[in-house]
Amino acid sequence: MERNAVGVVPSGGEEKSVQQDQSVSQMAQEALERQAKALAHRSGQSLEDACQAVSDTEAGRQLRDLASGEHRHERAQEWQASVLWGRAEERLMHQIGS
Repeated sequence: MERNAVGVVPSGGEEKSVQQDQSVSQMAQEALERQAKALAHRSGQSLEDACQAVSDTEAGRQLRDLASGEHRHERAQEWQASVLWGRAEERLMHQIGS
């Protein structure tokens, strides 16, 4: 399964776009819900069991932490951009230091 900045890419490989004013918390919750629905559909599990299974994965824990963490009220688009810039800066600093 592929991963993106917040965890996982939905089944089928397509990322859902972030809505204009969506918060980080809403984005993370929607990602968890998409993953649970996809798992329930693939496995035949109840949605409740699939939600628990997704929530128990490392990616699920990261998404739950993100949904309730310090960035939860930020606009998701702005937060994603700051994460990407931070990672680019880390790579650049690593290359300069090597």
